[in-house]
Amino acid sequence: MKTLLIPSWRSWALALVLLLPGARLMAQGPVTPGPEHEALKRLSGEWVATIKGEGGESKGVMIAKMECGGLWLATEFRGDFGGMPFQGRGLDGYDPATKKYVSVWVDSMSTKPLMFEGTMDKAKKTLTLTAEGPGMDGKPAKFKSVTQYVDDDHQVFAMYMTGSDGTEQKVASIEYVRKK
Repeated sequence: MKTLLIPSWRSWALALVLLLPGARLMAQGPVTPGPEHEALKRLSGEWVATIKGEGGESKGVMIAKMECGGLWLATEFRGDFGGMPFQGRGLDGYDPATKKYVSVWVDSMSTKPLMFEGTMDKAKKTLTLTAEGPGMDGKPAKFKSVTQYVDDDHQVFAMYMTGSDGTEQKVASIEYVRKK
């Protein structure tokens, strides 16, 4: 005699959760990159970085390329920060629903990713993103990154942190020059 297994309500709920977003996306049609993604695509390539912070000045390299059908700019950064080897990875994209740029950053100095979102000032060629996460003291902090796109081969990045006392301070700045 065979035993008939009837899925529990949890199995059905899980199936619905997994299938509904896919069905909704299929009904909307394929997602295609927009003009904001094309702007991110122009950042593809290898960049030489000059990092300035409390620990002095150091060098690094960032490699950027579009992935996932042209929707995400994937970056890999390697360098030296405050005399210590440093590695980071980012995913940068644009969310047409919120009309905001989005970014996820992970690195070798933190166990928690930073999830940024923000806007581009086209007139000033400046992208400003904000996030919340653990500060250098482990307490909650607010972060702000500001990237100015000087031209196709130069960009200037600055990271600010606002601690629990409410004071914003520049943590680091990075000047990027495209490697030719």
